[in-house]
Amino acid sequence: MSAAQPLLLAAAVQLAPTVDVDANRAAAAAWIDRAAGRGARLIVLPEYAQHCSNDLATTAPAAAEDLDGPFVAMLAERAAAHDALIVAGLVERVDGGVSNTVVAVDASGVREAYRKVHLYDAFGSRESDWLTPGDVAQTPVVEALGMRIGIETCYDLRFPETTRRLVDAGADVIVIPAEWVRGPQKERHWTTLVTARAIESTVHIVAADQAPPLGVGCSLIVDPMGIPLAALGDGEGIAIAPIDPALTAATRERNPSLANRRYRIA
Repeated sequence: MSAAQPLLLAAAVQLAPTVDVDANRAAAAAWIDRAAGRGARLIVLPEYAQHCSNDLATTAPAAAEDLDGPFVAMLAERAAAHDALIVAGLVERVDGGVSNTVVAVDASGVREAYRKVHLYDAFGSRESDWLTPGDVAQTPVVEALGMRIGIETCYDLRFPETTRRLVDAGADVIVIPAEWVRGPQKERHWTTLVTARAIESTVHIVAADQAPPLGVGCSLIVDPMGIPLAALGDGEGIAIAPIDPALTAATRERNPSLANRRYRIA
């Protein structure tokens, strides 16, 4: 009898990008190498990993890159080196402006580019003043590493239908790069909402936030029962945990909330 196949290891990488795109690219590559060195093959970096500041409306347009630019090229190079799928956020140059984009990249290049739908117009921020919103019809689900991986980012987390649409499109793992802005109770909002999305849609979630000073940190990986498998505080670091399809199947058998629904997301 052959040995059981090892479980896929996922990593949520928590780092603190700045305005320096060259330094951010080098730092991201180093953190990816560390995560892969610990066995991770699904590696998730934060939103705005390529460029970030406390005044993105001013700094981001000049820092925006194309999807064939140096940041994505680095992701593809590291993905090839480690036989990994890497998910990370960048400021993308698009027709008529810039997009808050999350890419999923493997050795072949960009497998998916999700352009953020729910722009962050809350808690005193106004992303819609300077970002081009993504098409609401997007259902970014990537088949890779034996999984179906759905992608959302940051403020999308506050809208349960985002996760539910991805699950209805076949996702059994959700990845959430974020720059969850600091503020009163924001850490609690972040961890509560990540956990709620995992429980209500019976999926694993890999949620990678930026470390302070801009993000709250608290990156975590949660199983379909809402149990944290790995979590970080507010420092830079890596949370690593296995993604177990058998656990997803068993959870959905015991808790068939998806099958028992009376309403569907159009």
